[in-house]
Amino acid sequence: MRFAKLHRQGQAAVFLAIVVATILLLPLAHAQDSPNGELVPRTDRPELSVAVKDVAGEPIIAAGLVKLYRDGFLNGQTGLTRGHAFFGSLPFGNYSVTVDATGYKSAQSDINVSVAMRYEVEVRLQRDSAPDAGAGVPAKPLLAPKAKEALDKSLKALSKNKLAEAEKYLAEAVQLAPSHPDVLYVQGVVFLDKRSFAQAQGVLEKASQMDPTNGRALSRLAMAFVDEGKYDQAIAPAQKSVQLDAAAWEPQWMLGESYYHLQQYEEALKASQLAWNQSNGKEPQIELLLAKALTAVGKYEDAAESLRDFLKRYADRPEAPTARRWLDGLARNGKIRAN
Repeated sequence: MRFAKLHRQGQAAVFLAIVVATILLLPLAHAQDSPNGELVPRTDRPELSVAVKDVAGEPIIAAGLVKLYRDGFLNGQTGLTRGHAFFGSLPFGNYSVTVDATGYKSAQSDINVSVAMRYEVEVRLQRDSAPDAGAGVPAKPLLAPKAKEALDKSLKALSKNKLAEAEKYLAEAVQLAPSHPDVLYVQGVVFLDKRSFAQAQGVLEKASQMDPTNGRALSRLAMAFVDEGKYDQAIAPAQKSVQLDAAAWEPQWMLGESYYHLQQYEEALKASQLAWNQSNGKEPQIELLLAKALTAVGKYEDAAESLRDFLKRYADRPEAPTARRWLDGLARNGKIRAN
């Protein structure tokens, strides 16, 4: 009897030990190691592990930031730890992973998350060959694929003068990435086409502040100022645009217009001549500006030659009667020889 009792007590002790061990080990059965060496609770939602390496395949040890976008919207962000980042409990959808690390060029990777599993993404970064070139200039954020597709379609429609179609695709891009500098730039172009100059100025100023290396945005900002009659304010963005791209003719045109209205005629002449030469006749109005600047500095015969050239090539343009009137005025006032 005493032996049976002891046997039963031994069985109970063993059972109790098993129960205690099971309880203690239970949390581990619902956890897994993250790339950072921490335990991450398991869920029935997808998870994403990001490994960031250099071109040789070695983990990036530099400080960095990993951002996760879902269908164009920021879903989360985390710092790099020993070249890894982790995102848990994700909704299904299309994701873009962007990585910025000190001393490296930004990179992006896209992934479709449609199954409740752990996804592994590897992003390889290239060394920034000129780390000091953009010192003090914030890196432009990457544009999510769907937003970029909509923006490209908007630009294509604009190139074909299909404003309504451009606005439709632009609205999609704005919904997906309302504060991206490229989206703001295209908004500004559309506002200029609609002659909404104040609105164009507002979004182009934001685009230029976020991406000060975008010469096109600076040029269009100068154009918005000129269209508003703010000639003194147009000079700075136009000059900066020329510094970024010396071959660009639009900012030279805006400089010529601004200097002319500010009665700085010699500067207006230099800028308009450069704009006309570099544009290869793409914008006939520049030749009229050149004729005005030549007249203002007393080069009447040269002005008349520009006006005759304009009338020869652009007789069907709405500006043709104006060119004819200026040419007749030069002859009537004795500034040129009568035809």
